[in-house]
Amino acid sequence: MQAEIEADFHIRQLYARFEDAAFRKDGKAYAALFTEDGEWKLGAMHIKGQSEIATTFAKLLGYTQKVQMITGKPLLKIDSNKAIARSQCTELTKMPDGSSSMAIGVYHDRFEKIGDQWLFRWRHFALHYRGPIDFSDELVPSPVYDEFPTLPNWDEPTLTKLKPEQRQK
Repeated sequence: MQAEIEADFHIRQLYARFEDAAFRKDGKAYAALFTEDGEWKLGAMHIKGQSEIATTFAKLLGYTQKVQMITGKPLLKIDSNKAIARSQCTELTKMPDGSSSMAIGVYHDRFEKIGDQWLFRWRHFALHYRGPIDFSDELVPSPVYDEFPTLPNWDEPTLTKLKPEQRQK
């Protein structure tokens, strides 16, 4: 039980460091939260390896003035030096032109313990909404997975918000 409590603590700190890296727009700090061969999947992208994760994170957040990430309490399943989690995530974004937006979704995560450090091995972001903060836009038709610990398949794609001309009438 002590090992599970310690793993829970360290994984929650990993989420806190993710939020901090986003707030500071620090791609290198975010990439350091992953295993060397870590994978990050979001917005129809599949980013592999710390170097590509650092570059993509910095590029995406470079388009913004400020981003506030808020991750919910993770559901965790810990098995020795591996773990899985599911956590809701809200992203509030302020753009350089003064506009703002919100995204909500679910992170499905796989972790590995390397030495005494827990790291993300794989992150899959299932987007459910991106639009005005007042929720006035349409939801993204993302899959809702069964009760935890069900996760998406390793190769399952992530979705991005459809442009108005792509939506079914």
